[in-house]
Amino acid sequence: MSRPLIAALAATLLIANAQAATSTQTRSADDPYPSTYHPVASGPVLIQHATVLTGTGTRLDDADILLEDGRIVAIGSHLDAPVDATRVDGTGKWVTPGLIDVHSHLGVYSSPGVTAASDGNEATAPTTPNVWAEHSIWPQDPGFLTALAGGITSLQILPGSANLIGGRGVTLKNVPSTTYQGMKFPGAPWGLKMACGENPKRVYGQKGGPSTRMGNVAGYRAAFIDAADYIKKHNAKPKAAPKKRHWWQDPDTAPDSDADTGGKRDLKMDTLAGAINGDILVHIHCYRADEMATMLDLAKEFGFHVAAFHHAVEAYKIADRLAAEGTCAAMWADWWGFKMEAFDGIQENIALVDRAPNSCAIVHSDSEEGIQRLNQEAAKVIAHAQLAGIAIAPEHAVEWITKNPAKALGILDRTGTLEPGKMADVVVWNGTPFSVYAHAEQVYIDGARIYDRNDPARQPRSDFMLGQGAAMTGVVQ
Repeated sequence: MSRPLIAALAATLLIANAQAATSTQTRSADDPYPSTYHPVASGPVLIQHATVLTGTGTRLDDADILLEDGRIVAIGSHLDAPVDATRVDGTGKWVTPGLIDVHSHLGVYSSPGVTAASDGNEATAPTTPNVWAEHSIWPQDPGFLTALAGGITSLQILPGSANLIGGRGVTLKNVPSTTYQGMKFPGAPWGLKMACGENPKRVYGQKGGPSTRMGNVAGYRAAFIDAADYIKKHNAKPKAAPKKRHWWQDPDTAPDSDADTGGKRDLKMDTLAGAINGDILVHIHCYRADEMATMLDLAKEFGFHVAAFHHAVEAYKIADRLAAEGTCAAMWADWWGFKMEAFDGIQENIALVDRAPNSCAIVHSDSEEGIQRLNQEAAKVIAHAQLAGIAIAPEHAVEWITKNPAKALGILDRTGTLEPGKMADVVVWNGTPFSVYAHAEQVYIDGARIYDRNDPARQPRSDFMLGQGAAMTGVVQ
């Protein structure tokens, strides 16, 4: 076995064992499958003399950033650090928050792409809010680690878009683990994946419906009517326990019970009730502006909030309304035209959505390949905006792949920007990240150097990749 392969295996086991160490922690009553993630132990790190994009709209030149105990301690010039701190020369390098992909199917549509690993769509009924994407995740998907090499530190794994309501999504920390619970972002809210437009009616049009867009909307409404009723019943004052009869009493005058058990728990309704109550964040696959407007009205009808529309190729047409509603738009830089509802996509979409006051524009991937170059997707947006006469500075553009996705996922209070007290999720780039020549040289998650492009011992491999040619080189491409 070659030394690079041994080093990669050792790195993987080191990190995976750190996650497994907490597998016996107390289980939450609210989450029967709680996170067992625990940061990898690491000493203090001082990155010096770098160009820092904080994710808050600020650029700092020749700046230092101190990481300690899994947190960002300080950012500034000529910082002091503990004597045992690892010092990283950032001269000529750029530092950003860890990148976050709000829309991924890694682990549920894992590599290799075979039927046995196709676990993203429960395409057996139009509404399946009872399923959870986390229960399909294969942690050994090599896509997680190629994404890590591209600077991805957190990501949301969603069900596919075959269904009107596809189920719960889950947010992960992008660390090697033998279980998905070892990757699960502690305390992150679930997402609810919904889909409008062509996909549900195409999948179910010949299977009993819906077969039209009006059928789609009727399906959402029926599901949320049931959920509202479920909430009403379960929030009602419980009835007094029925009196029990003795064996000698007349069964006609003293029955055992009134056959009311208080209501059976319903996994579908649990999820939809969570969305109505704001505990589960709603993410909707939706392309056309008119349909996004309809979904916003649906949200008002049933009292939930749309955290983000995904793909949203016509979001530029309703940018002001999205901003006013506090709804993010997660978009591609330039995918369009591959089906009718994608035909009005334009390459200035993200830049135009971004211009609205209080907007929340996000660059997402929906691709095991695109997630490896999310920074370059953002660079495309900058370039097309420039051609349209819109100048966007790097310190602002980085928010599309750090701060804004963190906001949409409900984790901005803990990650997504470089600020003291937040998780030390940090990427050191070999130069400006908005370049085709950009490489993530070092990736820190909670202050631990999980990936290092120049150190085979910090290039973890999934079990699936052990013995493969790429693993033998010791270099992630």
